[in-house]
Amino acid sequence: MFSPGWTEMIIIGFIALLLFGKRLPEVARSLGQGFVEFKRGMTSIETDMRKAAYSEPAPAKPVETKRVEEDLRPTADKFEAPEPPRQDD
Repeated sequence: MFSPGWTEMIIIGFIALLLFGKRLPEVARSLGQGFVEFKRGMTSIETDMRKAAYSEPAPAKPVETKRVEEDLRPTADKFEAPEPPRQDD
C-alpha cells in the first residue's frame, strides 16, 4: 500500500498551509474530533455485534394462526357457465 515519505508529508503540509492559512489549527481540530467520533461509533458497532454473536437467541414467540373456516370463505359469487347458443335448423 502507498505510504508517504517525509518529502510527501512536507509537500502536503505546505499545500494545507496555503489552502487553509490561519484556519489550519481549527480545521485540524475539527478533523481530529471527527476521527474520534468515527472511532467511538465503530467501537459501539463492534460491541453490539459481539453481544449479538455471543448472546443466546431470544425465545420464539408463539405464532397466532387464523381459524381454517375464516380462510375458506368465498370472496366472490359462485361461477355459473353461460348457456350454449341455440342452433335453429
